Amino acid sequence: MANSGKVHETVRGGITLGTALAVTISWSVNKSILWAIIHGLFSWFYVIYYALFY
Repeated sequence: MANSGKVHETVRGGITLGTALAVTISWSVNKSILWAIIHGLFSWFYVIYYALFY
C-alpha cells in the first residue's frame, strides 16, 4: 500500500503538467484567457491535438 501514495502523486503531477502545457500552448496561439481556461480543462487532449495538427 505504500506505493499507492507514489502513484497518486505521479498521476497528479502528470495532470498538472498537462494543464500547464495546454494553457501555455493555448495562450501562445490565441492570446485569450477564456480559450486558455477551456484548453486547460481538456489538458492532455489539447496537447495531443496540437502536436498532431499544428
